[in-house]
Amino acid sequence: MKHVTLPSGDLVAALGQGTWHIGDEPARRREEIDCLRRGIDLGLTLIDTAEMYGDGRSEALVGEAIEGRRHEVFIVSKVYPHNASRRSMHISCDNSLKRLRIDAIDLYLLHWQGNVPLAESVEAFEALRRAGKIRHWGVSNLDTALMRELHDLPAGAAVQTDQVLYNLGRRGIEWDLLPWLRERRIPVMAYSPLEEGRLVRRRGLAEFAKRHGMTPAQVAIAWLLACDDVIAIPKTASRKRLEENALALEHPLTTAQLHELDGHFPPPTRPSPLEMI
Repeated sequence: MKHVTLPSGDLVAALGQGTWHIGDEPARRREEIDCLRRGIDLGLTLIDTAEMYGDGRSEALVGEAIEGRRHEVFIVSKVYPHNASRRSMHISCDNSLKRLRIDAIDLYLLHWQGNVPLAESVEAFEALRRAGKIRHWGVSNLDTALMRELHDLPAGAAVQTDQVLYNLGRRGIEWDLLPWLRERRIPVMAYSPLEEGRLVRRRGLAEFAKRHGMTPAQVAIAWLLACDDVIAIPKTASRKRLEENALALEHPLTTAQLHELDGHFPPPTRPSPLEMI
C-alpha cells in the first residue's frame, strides 16, 4: 500500500474507503460490512464516514465492521456545520464515538463551512483533541480563501487535510487550492474519485483503459495515486469492485500516460468556484 504523510507525521493509506450511502439499505448490511472488512485485508485501512451519512447509520455500520480490528484502521468522520460550535461539537463527537464504538476518532473534519465562525470550530476541535476524543482535525469542502482564513487562526496550522471533490473530470482545485495546500504540505483527500460511477463511462477514459490493460476505474484511481499528497476514498459496497479498485495500486501511471490523460481531461486554465457533490 502506498502511504501519504499527514502534517502530524502520521502515515495513512493513500487509497481508502468511502462510506457515503453505505448503511442506508438494511438488506445490504452484511454485504457492506464484509466489503469494508475485505478492504482492510487489502490495505485500504483509512475509512471515511460522517454523522450526515444516513443520519449516523454509516458510522454504526463502520463500527460493526471494524470490531476487533480497531488497531488496523484510521477512522475519519465529519461533523455537520451547524454542530461545529463550542456548544454542540462535543455532543456530535460523543454520538459519533458511540456509533463507531471507539474511544477516539483519528481525524475529525468540518464537513463544510456553515454559519459557525471557523475560529469557534477550531477552538472546539482543539478542546476535543485535548480531551482525547479526537487525535487530529481537518476540514472538507473549503476553498482557497477559507483555507487562508483558517490557516491564519491560532491553532489553524494544525489542520491535517482538506477533503474535496477531485477527480479526472473535476480538476479545478489544481489552479489555486492544490498549489496552496502543497506549499504547506497539507494533503488533499479526494472524494468521489469515480464521480459516483459517471466518470468510468466517459469514452476517452474507457479507450485509454483498454489500450493500457486497465479498467476505467483503475485508471481514475491510479491518476490520483500518482500524486504523493492525495488520498483517494472511492466508495463501493461490492467486493468485486473493491478488489478492482485495489488493483489500481499495481498499475502506476507513467509520465507519458499522465500526459495522454491530460489530453482527454485537460487541467484548468482559469480559476473556478470549488465544486461539491
